[in-house]
Amino acid sequence: MSKRINRRQVLRGMIGGAAVTVGMPLLECFLNNSGTALANGRPLPVRFGTWFWGLGMNKEIFVPERTGPNFDLKEELAAIRPVRDHINLFTGYRTFTDGRPSLCHYTGWVALRCGQAPTDRTSVPGESLDVTISDAIGGSTRFRSLEMTATGNRQHSYSFRNAQAYNPPEISPVAFYQRIFGPEFQDPNSPVFHPNPRLMVRESVLSAVLEDSASLKRNLGATDRARLDQYFTSLRDLEQRLALQLEKPPPAPACRVPPAPTDVALIGEDADLVGQRHRLMTDILVAALSCDQARVFNMAYSESFAATTKRGVPNSHHAVTHEEHLNGQGYQSTHSWFIRQAMEEWAYFVGALSSVREGDRTLLDNALVFAHSDHERAQIHSMDGIPMMTAGRAGGRMKSGVHVAAGAEDVGTQIGLTVMRAMGLQKSEWGFGSMKTTKVVEEVLQA
Repeated sequence: MSKRINRRQVLRGMIGGAAVTVGMPLLECFLNNSGTALANGRPLPVRFGTWFWGLGMNKEIFVPERTGPNFDLKEELAAIRPVRDHINLFTGYRTFTDGRPSLCHYTGWVALRCGQAPTDRTSVPGESLDVTISDAIGGSTRFRSLEMTATGNRQHSYSFRNAQAYNPPEISPVAFYQRIFGPEFQDPNSPVFHPNPRLMVRESVLSAVLEDSASLKRNLGATDRARLDQYFTSLRDLEQRLALQLEKPPPAPACRVPPAPTDVALIGEDADLVGQRHRLMTDILVAALSCDQARVFNMAYSESFAATTKRGVPNSHHAVTHEEHLNGQGYQSTHSWFIRQAMEEWAYFVGALSSVREGDRTLLDNALVFAHSDHERAQIHSMDGIPMMTAGRAGGRMKSGVHVAAGAEDVGTQIGLTVMRAMGLQKSEWGFGSMKTTKVVEEVLQA
């Protein structure tokens, strides 16, 4: 190991002694003999993430004819062909509102993320499933979770603990890179570790503030005490993360720090621009996961009211779904163009995760990504049949490459319960009311 590390130090010296941080390549000495765990016996980490796109699909040219493995790919899904064997596709699952209003471009994705339909557009009935999973696996990394959106709008978040606690996404690739790999980044594979004195000061300040919270709470009403409890919970979490950064991080065999991106425009939702932002953020995220900076993430390619535009088309994607006439094949051609763009980006995202080796597997093998939209057919705001997918094998707990078509009574929360079980959560049921389920999708869980 020392020989490889010395070579890395020579390379650093050849740059002229500049303060450049470069992660080492995967080293066999970091792994056990079979390449399935770290040399100290600790298993390679399993990550969880979500990926969102708005405005559904056209089922005539999206939903395969065949179920099971080797499912056929119609026009709107053709882009995923290179990564099809990494993906599970779920079609036909139902979404119930239990008498609550059907809120266009809102009810569907909220129900899939937290197991129940919302009562109005300002509320969510519980925490999103990524937060539930993050509470279980995200406590030992620098960031509990990482959120990104390619739309350039910080309000486009699909991750939340409650209606007052959304996780704000990064919107700039440059800012995202600096947050991960800026001055506070500690190379997990470096033989040298120097605690950052600024972090030590921050931790001390937070400790002092938290000690003073008890006396403040005594003078507050019940509502303000609850809000203060939530606030100090977040401060305690921050304090714990600062403490983690003051300890030498464990090795991350696949860690390689990418070059810093050149900024792209933060404003505008031209499809080319959105795709560019998405790919830059994807590459940074993959590096962050490889360097074990986070184990939970949420990526939004487009928002539910997708405002993505196409050159030469006067209206946004959302407007197109309501104004464009059906073509001779029974679907909206321009709307379909936007969906195909989204699937190209989904394929890029999955491919980027699968390109990184971790021992005898890939980063994608050691991850599970839950992808979905907000409607089936956006033109009529249908919520039964919202397309959902997973990618990755969750460290060997999931199969992949399977199309599962729902039965008449199957609900979308079955996918959420399945991914939580695959991530090691001991849940026997999930959801509420008609969306409550005890059923997992056995076809994709490893026995």
